[in-house]
Amino acid sequence: MKAIIFGVLAMAVTVVASNILVEYPLPGVLADWLTYGAFTYPVAFLVTDLTNRARGAAAARVVVLAGFALAVVLSLIVADTRIAIASGSAFLIAQMLDVTVFDKLRRASWWKAPLVSSGIGSAVDTALFFSIAFAGTGLPWDTWAMGDFAAKMIMALTCLAPFRLLMTVITPRTDAEPARG
Repeated sequence: MKAIIFGVLAMAVTVVASNILVEYPLPGVLADWLTYGAFTYPVAFLVTDLTNRARGAAAARVVVLAGFALAVVLSLIVADTRIAIASGSAFLIAQMLDVTVFDKLRRASWWKAPLVSSGIGSAVDTALFFSIAFAGTGLPWDTWAMGDFAAKMIMALTCLAPFRLLMTVITPRTDAEPARG
């Protein structure tokens, strides 16, 4: 149960931080391409994938749903309402997709499940989030979305190192094992 609570809190902190940081473009020539949120949000996929690896898809869904609820409430308090709504919508769909894809690939090479599921989830998240949050605002959301997706892919590759390291201390759950609390 501690792992689930830790996952929920890690998810909520990551999403809330990302919802604040997405309102701040990087300085200089990168301002039209990236916001700081592009570097924090991919950690949400790492949290989901580690939970899925350790506790299974059902536990990962619990982390996603509880993290989603907590993050939306907190985001409505500390972030712009439109961003909170866009984030919640994109997050829920993308993370649930990530859980499903990861679970289907869990028996493949150690890196395939987290990389492919994060890549697919990131594409869906980026498309939904940026179109809901910024369409019609006059902000360069289309280039932010492209830059954000590129950063998410770089972060997905970067997160493979901590994923692999943490796999040495996490016993992967197989389909035949019961879920552990």
